[in-house]
Order: sequence, then structure tokens, then C-alpha cells
Amino acid sequence: MADEYLKLVSPAGVAVDFLEIATIYLGTSKYIIVQPAKLFDGMEEDEAFVYKVTKNKNRQNKYELVLDDEIIDKVFIEYNKLLDEEEGED
Repeated sequence: MADEYLKLVSPAGVAVDFLEIATIYLGTSKYIIVQPAKLFDGMEEDEAFVYKVTKNKNRQNKYELVLDDEIIDKVFIEYNKLLDEEEGED
């Protein structure tokens, strides 16, 4: 899993640097798990956000915050499977 910083801009125009934790595919949909480079007030170190990655009309990545708990749960189930596989390789 790559640790890369990604700058996302909120609808209000505020840019935030995120650390990309993992990329997860559910069917044909691509999701990323990210954590702000500087945790937000009240945010725990084990908390993260899930964004769906699609392409805009110019074929550039478009990031949409996922608010659906069912999708978030599925993404983290797949992420935990990846972690379990990595632990098994050690």
C-alpha cells in the first residue's frame, strides 16, 4: 500500500493534504482510504475517510466523499483482508 499525499479541495475551497492509506476495489468501483496529514480536532488516530474515485469528462480523477455506512463498511472489510494477507507474508 502506497503512502502518498493527496490534496483534496472541499466545496468551500479549502485544500487539505491527506495521506493515502489504501486503494480498494469493490466490483468495478475504486475507493481510497485517506487520513488528513494533520488530524482534525477531535479526530482519533485510527479514524479515516473513504472517497470514491471516478473520472471526470477530462479523464482526471474525481474524488467523492462516501457517506453511505454500508459502502464504508465493505471498504474496510476489504482493507482488513489486505492487512491480514500482509501479516501472513511476514
